[in-house]
Amino acid sequence: MEKRLSKISQTLTPSPIQELSHLAQRCGAINLAEGFPDFAAPAHIKNAAVSAINSDLNQYSHVQGICDLLATRMKSSHGLDIDPDTNIVICCGQTEAFAATMFAIIDRGDEVLILDPAFETYETCIRLAGGVPVYVPLDPPHWALNVDRLRKSFTSRTKALVLNSPHNPTGKVFSMEELEAIAGACCEMDCFAVTDEVYEYITFDAKKHISLASLPGMQERTIITSSLSKTFSVTGWRIGWSCALANIASAIRNIHVKITDSAPAPFQEAALTALKSAPAYFESLKQDYERKRDYIVDVLASLGLQIRFKPQGSFFVFTELPETWLLSDMMVCVSPGRQKQNAKKLLEVVHLYEEAQGRVVSIE
Repeated sequence: MEKRLSKISQTLTPSPIQELSHLAQRCGAINLAEGFPDFAAPAHIKNAAVSAINSDLNQYSHVQGICDLLATRMKSSHGLDIDPDTNIVICCGQTEAFAATMFAIIDRGDEVLILDPAFETYETCIRLAGGVPVYVPLDPPHWALNVDRLRKSFTSRTKALVLNSPHNPTGKVFSMEELEAIAGACCEMDCFAVTDEVYEYITFDAKKHISLASLPGMQERTIITSSLSKTFSVTGWRIGWSCALANIASAIRNIHVKITDSAPAPFQEAALTALKSAPAYFESLKQDYERKRDYIVDVLASLGLQIRFKPQGSFFVFTELPETWLLSDMMVCVSPGRQKQNAKKLLEVVHLYEEAQGRVVSIE
């Protein structure tokens, strides 16, 4: 039977994130593998979803009102002039929006630049579309963009560059200088930029998210992908979008409809309520996450882990294990073994945080 599988499917490996999540579920452990918030979605948004279900809005649906609200937000936040009728496609989360974008713009053999480290889905979607992922390393410990290295990574086959800011997994927010360098290279090489902006409302220390599409010459070549997931703690709702020029958005929409037809109808209705949230909600979100960042960074440092870069956004802390810990980062996560004490230290971090939030969790 294996010979009947496609060649590309035989090269794909299981997701490490999913493997660790399944392991955590089997062992009854706290799951630190998947990037989902640990707090409930706002009550009024959940109520909107329940109301939609009870009103029997449960069939195929394409809620145009979401596009109207998104276009308004992009204008106010980034100065982008977006036609809600032609430039926005509602998808099943950012992941599907990104995949449909790759299928819409990538031909076999096209190269796509990925700033490394990167979220694992990017490479898979590019390869499924027939493209060739080309990794461009960011320089630790502050994950700086080396502009010379970036420019040398472009070739005549480069079709697109992927930019995720605020960044998963480093927590970096790309500076205006770095964005200008990326924009300049994309314009010079006449290639697309595909952005992942799911953490746009989660930034710290007065850092501000700047959409690459807002820079001169970039709106016509940038495809924005994002979602409700992280902003409203609804990662399971799968409501995301792509925003692009009309002809590109049309291609993405056609692919989306052929694959999934539409995003979940009740949650599209609830998205209308979410996107109407007052500015105070987004400010409170940032403050809550910044407080949690400061707490976990201090605790990790007190346990001997090296924090060389304090996250500027998103909700990840990229840290180094002490040299005295003999196992790799993966083995520390999945196999206490000889490092039982070290594994217990990691769990103590979670315990301390949960205790501070008024919840008690066993670390045995």
